[in-house]
Amino acid sequence: MAGKVLMRFVNYRTLLELTVDAKRGGIGRTSRFFWSRGRWTAGALGSGGAAFLVGLPVLSGLSYQAFRKVQRSAVVCALDKEEVLEQADYLYSCAETEKLYQLLLQYQDSEDAEFLWRLARASRDLSVLPGTDAGRKKQLTFEAFEYAKRALERDDKCFAAHKWYAICLSDTGEFQGIKVKIGNSYIIREHLERSIELNPKDATSLHILGYWCFAFAELPWYQRKVAAVIFSKPPTSTFEEALEFFLKAEEVDPNFYSKNLLMLGKTYMAMKDKEKALLWLTKAKEYPAHTLEDKEVHKEALELLNQL
Repeated sequence: MAGKVLMRFVNYRTLLELTVDAKRGGIGRTSRFFWSRGRWTAGALGSGGAAFLVGLPVLSGLSYQAFRKVQRSAVVCALDKEEVLEQADYLYSCAETEKLYQLLLQYQDSEDAEFLWRLARASRDLSVLPGTDAGRKKQLTFEAFEYAKRALERDDKCFAAHKWYAICLSDTGEFQGIKVKIGNSYIIREHLERSIELNPKDATSLHILGYWCFAFAELPWYQRKVAAVIFSKPPTSTFEEALEFFLKAEEVDPNFYSKNLLMLGKTYMAMKDKEKALLWLTKAKEYPAHTLEDKEVHKEALELLNQL
């Protein structure tokens, strides 16, 4: 019973099912796989995975020969590194997850954090694709965490390494039980805060931390008691703290993510500020629905507006 009660607030899957802006290493403006060089592209996002982009050439703008050269490369020199990273970021923007993974897997023994956090991301993206079986999902989840861990060990000043360490650590909790997941919550927050410290302009690190705060702030007293039984000192937060992060995310990158607009509305509702709740929920409802997640946001925003 306790585990069932706690699942709702320690499950980070929802808040982490976001897209990463390949160049910045942070979760980007859209839901997974749908941001392509600053333009929305047709597709649909499901919970835990996404459809591939429609009609976008995989190697457009980069020669096939250059790609093969990267594939064959055994040693990354300064120039080759940039070529590989550029190709990796392009494949990411095209949602070519398997090809991206295979490309970066050649550099799994690299000591460069830029390769390792991207490999962590690619491994994680493969793990959440709809067709991934349970065994491979678990393997890829822990593989992703190891790459993120190594990236952080190689460069603890890399904000993307801290972000992906937090995300991948969260994922491993799905296989380790409630107590471990709650314990990991402290570590996850610590690395998200460090990521923001290193890159204050990363809107979605701010959003994720805001969601973290909201999840723990909304716990009713009886669930806190259950949490205290399982874990002597469970994480706590407030709606005011969550609001601060959501607003900051919107400040650094306005309208970057429909879910941030929704969470602002929900936070103001929780704080009994009807006027501001109406404002942000209306924005969430009117946000262009390019993905399934946007449509789900639209539906929830509409339901909440009807309650006000």
